[in-house]
Amino acid sequence: MSHLALTTQRKRNTLFLILCSIFLANALLAELIGVKIFSAEAIFGLPGAQIPVLSGFKLDFNLTAGAVIWPLVFISTDIINEYFGKEGVKKISIITVLLILYMFLVITVIGALPPAPFWLEVNGKDAAGNPFDINYAFNSIFRQSSGIIIGSVTAFLISQFLDASVFHYLRRVTGSRKIWLRATGSTLISQLVDSVVVLFVAFYLFGNWELKQVLAVASINYIYKFVVAVVLTPLLYLAHFGIDRYLGNHLSEQIQQEAVLDESQL
Repeated sequence: MSHLALTTQRKRNTLFLILCSIFLANALLAELIGVKIFSAEAIFGLPGAQIPVLSGFKLDFNLTAGAVIWPLVFISTDIINEYFGKEGVKKISIITVLLILYMFLVITVIGALPPAPFWLEVNGKDAAGNPFDINYAFNSIFRQSSGIIIGSVTAFLISQFLDASVFHYLRRVTGSRKIWLRATGSTLISQLVDSVVVLFVAFYLFGNWELKQVLAVASINYIYKFVVAVVLTPLLYLAHFGIDRYLGNHLSEQIQQEAVLDESQL
């Protein structure tokens, strides 16, 4: 293999590794921190919105902490789509799900281990000196119900595969133009499904929520994802610019064309 071919392959592999690392790290972190729910209104010192939706439900903009970094998963998904095609997205999505399941398996095992008495004593008081059960707090934060885990990975896989399919459909329609359309369009459609599926499985099938409550909460989550997907469009173009500079225009166009050809042969 010539020096040029080796350099080209090295750049391709490095780019794929970096994009997959960003995708994987943020997906795993989002799963871990997602147990915390924060108030978007309180950030700005505002009271709850109390938006009336579906038969008397009034909702505030209370969002999972995982939503803060999930947009980075959106962006890395779209860029992997652009340069490595649907198969690239499928590979990293399946690997991510397997690692998420492994992560929760390890957390479950660790949570079942008996705590050391000195650890309970040393860490068993808050800043004001009030006692609390640190082991219970640890398990409450890190361990999640089977319904939430199943709902999360199910929604993740469905939304990722849907995102890849919609992205490449729009790419066939627009060609190399209108990156914003295929990236934002695929994200908006896939995240609509993700917002509903994760809550439906976790809290309707495995929980005690009513269907209208699932739809109400999903609508709030989707509004956030919709706004973020639009706002982050310039960041997507910036990422494309940086990657094209790294690869060089010729190699960049070649890789993107190969991604299109691979998709057409599936």
